[in-house]
Amino acid sequence: MPEPVLDLMVFIDVICPWCYVGKRRLEKALAMIGPDAPIRVTWRPFELNPDMPPEGMERRLYRMRKFGSMERSQQLDAQLTDLGVQEGLRFRYDLMIRTPNTFNAHRLIWLAGQGGGQDAVVEALMRAYFTEGRDIGDSETLADVASQAGMDRAHTIDFLEGEDGAAEVRAYEDAARRAGISGVPAFIANRRPLLMGAQPPDVIASALRGVLDLTPAE
Repeated sequence: MPEPVLDLMVFIDVICPWCYVGKRRLEKALAMIGPDAPIRVTWRPFELNPDMPPEGMERRLYRMRKFGSMERSQQLDAQLTDLGVQEGLRFRYDLMIRTPNTFNAHRLIWLAGQGGGQDAVVEALMRAYFTEGRDIGDSETLADVASQAGMDRAHTIDFLEGEDGAAEVRAYEDAARRAGISGVPAFIANRRPLLMGAQPPDVIASALRGVLDLTPAE
């Protein structure tokens, strides 16, 4: 009989720094469990700013509206920068000019999932935004990022100009909110809530082992 597979859905937004931290911690947790663990990871959409204008907005204005002052925003950025160093990540908030609308980025992740290349695209999007300060709401930028992750650039442009994947992204987001998810990262194992937030690697590994122990053989 085939070994059971743990279907791990991780709801994220690609402009959420805690999701970038959570991705690294999940990778460490999976390494703790071992490369042969029957775990399939899929990345699912959760827009933190679903009402963001399609063109995004100037980051300074967005942060002032969200946190009340740039001083508070800068304090939080500094904390995440320090935490990022611990996780091997470079948060370059000094390079970020715009806060993007991430709907098309999530469509791109959906497209990558049709060919099994989601992780590379998620990683490339997060690196582009957090480390390179690029506007990942811009279609040309998204096409460049997709190309760097191994996707065809021309096909990506054609895809972004259409509506493919839009209904699927909206459906996943609606399902997440109906399930009570209000923040990310959120880890769902075999369609049951597992963890919320960027938990330490050992906590993630322990939770995943618990699910694997309970998963019946088929």
